[in-house]
Amino acid sequence: MSELLYEKKGKIAVFTMNNPDKLNVITPTLLFEMRDAMYDYMEDTELYCGIITGAGEKSFCAGADIKEYMPFVKSTLDTPWKFPDTIMRGLYVTKPLIAAVNGYAYGGGGEIALACDLRIASENATFRWPEASLGIIPRLGGTQRLPRLVGYGRAMEILMTNEKVDANEALRIGLVNKVVPKEELMTAAFEMAERIASLAPLSIQGIKKSMYYGTEMPLADGLTLENDICKKLYSTEDHQEARQAFMEKRKPEYKGR
Repeated sequence: MSELLYEKKGKIAVFTMNNPDKLNVITPTLLFEMRDAMYDYMEDTELYCGIITGAGEKSFCAGADIKEYMPFVKSTLDTPWKFPDTIMRGLYVTKPLIAAVNGYAYGGGGEIALACDLRIASENATFRWPEASLGIIPRLGGTQRLPRLVGYGRAMEILMTNEKVDANEALRIGLVNKVVPKEELMTAAFEMAERIASLAPLSIQGIKKSMYYGTEMPLADGLTLENDICKKLYSTEDHQEARQAFMEKRKPEYKGR
């Protein structure tokens, strides 16, 4: 059985971690399958936005599978090229990703959500990074992305105290963008994805690239990057189509060119 279901629904790609009996835990198989699916997502010109979620209502992803994942990690410490590139580290996904967080998002599962561009949580969602109780630290971006989202002090408290963060607190501190009833989670995720997909795809990718790289640059360099990306967009077919549609008072038809 595949541990990741990869579906294409119109312009939306849906990635479902598919091991609900084990709370959709991370295994080497899941990471390799996710890597391959992400490459396909980026290469498919008909796909404009992606949603990542977990099978069932109980768990988005409850972290690493101790029996499979930990031995694999230890075996690749001296051969890191054998560890797959992931959205958490090593793989920059050019198109937007929305995490639809249903239930537990613990450890590496929380880090998958952090690596997405937007996060929608069900009311029963909870975030937690228990690594300090296991004698390690978050290794898939938790110590880097969490403070960028919620601030240094709050992130330090969450990671150092093994705190469980419920959906409402996650919304309050900016960890998620929206909280909805669990039965409405995927509807809300699709609504957001479709809204993004209705806009010019190269513009969306340009916004992501400008923010992803620019926020780590000095302001002057970030402004230069922003300007360079926008200058290229002026010559695209989509920009010309948007201008023409505006003058003709009609909905533009974007082609991603």
